Amino acid sequence: MSLDQLIEHCKKNDTKAQSDIYKLFSGKLFAICLKYARNRTEAEDGLQDAFITIFKKIDQYKNKGSFEGWLKRITINTVLQGYRKENVLDIVNEEDIEDTTVIINEDTINLDFLLKSIQELPDRYRLVFNLYVLDGYSHKEISQMLKISLGASKSNLSRARLKLKDKIEQYQLDLNSSNYK
Repeated sequence: MSLDQLIEHCKKNDTKAQSDIYKLFSGKLFAICLKYARNRTEAEDGLQDAFITIFKKIDQYKNKGSFEGWLKRITINTVLQGYRKENVLDIVNEEDIEDTTVIINEDTINLDFLLKSIQELPDRYRLVFNLYVLDGYSHKEISQMLKISLGASKSNLSRARLKLKDKIEQYQLDLNSSNYK
């Protein structure tokens, strides 16, 4: 069955088609949830919530544009909605924003370390960092999505980068010192 046919069957609440759509896209959507989540369990919950929303709103998909892009937007919005409910985004003072550059030795920093470091960021920093750096949203779009000021978006990104920079530098120092022993 083609993707267009699967979508049409999903619009008729065909559970087999829903299962096939889940199998096709759950891996990519889980990766998105994992970027925004604090841990794996939270990412799994986000994925489940996203698919519930996807199947409720699948009638709104009009076969214009990328279906995968539509799924990704719903997934990101579903995850962000959970954070908005928790009020983790509104405690920000706008301060001087630093431009932070991190030099990463790709031979010593692995993807698991980076993902774990991002997941450990405070919610408001992690969300802005992911939206801006990993998903390419502008500060204006982020401020609208998260219902925060433009300055808060920029400030949160700067703080996220500083925290990540500190973690990466410490990790590289620890690695270098263990290599000399």
